[in-house]
Amino acid sequence: MLPSSLQISIVTYHPDLPLLERTLDTLGVAIEAAQGAGVLKTVHLALVDNSADRGIAERVIDLGRDRFADKPVHVMYLHGHANIGFGAAHNLVLHGTGADYHLVLNPDAEPAPDALTNAIRWLDAHPEVGALAPSVKDGAGNRVYLCKRYPAIFDLLLRGIAPRFLQRLFERRLARYELRDIVDADPPRDAIGVPVMSGAFLLIRRDVIDRTGGFDPRFFLYFEDFDWSMRLGQVTRNAFVPSVCIVHHGGAAASKGLRHIGWFLASGARFYSKHGWKWL
Repeated sequence: MLPSSLQISIVTYHPDLPLLERTLDTLGVAIEAAQGAGVLKTVHLALVDNSADRGIAERVIDLGRDRFADKPVHVMYLHGHANIGFGAAHNLVLHGTGADYHLVLNPDAEPAPDALTNAIRWLDAHPEVGALAPSVKDGAGNRVYLCKRYPAIFDLLLRGIAPRFLQRLFERRLARYELRDIVDADPPRDAIGVPVMSGAFLLIRRDVIDRTGGFDPRFFLYFEDFDWSMRLGQVTRNAFVPSVCIVHHGGAAASKGLRHIGWFLASGARFYSKHGWKWL
């Protein structure tokens, strides 16, 4: 199998700079490992800052230059625009290089050293699959379930906004929504078809990007990955692949304040209006 080309996009907004530095460090290690294993050739990385603050953008640029200045990675920086939203910012570069694969990566997600090697090898061996999601742990080493079944509104309110004590009351329901019955199956599976994936780490083939057009920019924040997952599922297969591992330092909308709760609710209404309402 000939080595593949890869484009990566990371969108930042007032980022946690030490955490972004860790993301870039681990990404650099994963890129070098994949290139050393012969599965990757050309790599383009786009750092897109939505902060609309020159000082923040300069610090993001400095981090990128420090990590990749002497590496075989072509880095591009986009900044100075308004906060156009997560999906729209990724779309700025989604079609830029024509690379074989595109990786959407969060600035708070750390790929394992072999994450890109395993992911690209797996997709190369499974041409029927167009999009791949990884196994995820949080910063404390606990498994996080980012792939989902199609969500009922009740599930989303429980997981995204409800306090912990209420989530515990509906633990079995949330476990099914989070596909734990399949993901935690014994013996574990090589891969699992999934309806909904997270934008924390999303590796996608070029042809299905072209067929689906990328993120819907009408989703400012939240549900843009759910929406794209549904549209990807109409033209290809989406797979959760446990051999591809990341650490993700994320949080629920409720923990980020009222503005985020408002975005969550507005984007949820748009998602259901587009793909079909499911209350319970």
